[in-house]
Amino acid sequence: MTQTPDQPVVLTEARDGVLVITINRPQAKNAISGDVARGLAAAADELDGNDELRVGVLTGAGGTFCSGMDLKGFLTGDLPFVEDRGFGGITQRPPRKPLIAAVEGWAVAGGFELLLACDMVVAADDAHLGVPEVKRALVAGAGAALLLPQRIPPAIAMELLLTGDPITAQRAAELGLVNRIAPSGAALDGALELAATVAANGPLAVAVTKQVARSASDWSSEEGWIKQGELMGPVFVSEDAAEGATAFAEKRTPVWKGR
Repeated sequence: MTQTPDQPVVLTEARDGVLVITINRPQAKNAISGDVARGLAAAADELDGNDELRVGVLTGAGGTFCSGMDLKGFLTGDLPFVEDRGFGGITQRPPRKPLIAAVEGWAVAGGFELLLACDMVVAADDAHLGVPEVKRALVAGAGAALLLPQRIPPAIAMELLLTGDPITAQRAAELGLVNRIAPSGAALDGALELAATVAANGPLAVAVTKQVARSASDWSSEEGWIKQGELMGPVFVSEDAAEGATAFAEKRTPVWKGR
């Protein structure tokens, strides 16, 4: 995919309840500019605001997921942040609905931090991931330094953060950062397959389950049970919950209404 002057730097396409979000700066290895950050924030709002959409898939054009912050833009004051949403428009406040990364090529620096903002990752078998900020006298401050030690063994997180060296998709899968490995060029197909499985489930239940799972580390044990109960209560009395039980009893596919 090659960006043309009349194309935006972030493309969105709805496919059977899945919103495919594509960073469209292949000539810059999909580096994140201010326009890209605003485009990703708008895409997240589109995903959350459209009841027909159940899951998002984030990918990059031209065989690269994302090379991180646009350093040339950074030097001229073009900052890739969105107020209250952070770097890339999603790292501090991801969408409420599930987001899956489809990674081809490189996901490094801020691109790796976009990956951490996603809920699941499908990566091509020849992809590489890493946080090389220290090699440029920078700090991985868009989520990697904060979140990586919680996601993988702390000593391994320190190695990635302090050496700046990348790892392969296979190693990332071993560490639990990548859910599925796809053949080169097929990461998007793999992510869409995973997204379809998620999208087939009750949308209210999926959104609340994500919210609980994402928030649990911020709650004490006692608080967690209370907060979870508050969030899941409306789901259990929803029309969708009744439809799920009815469809199971009638041995048919449920028809979700999102209410």
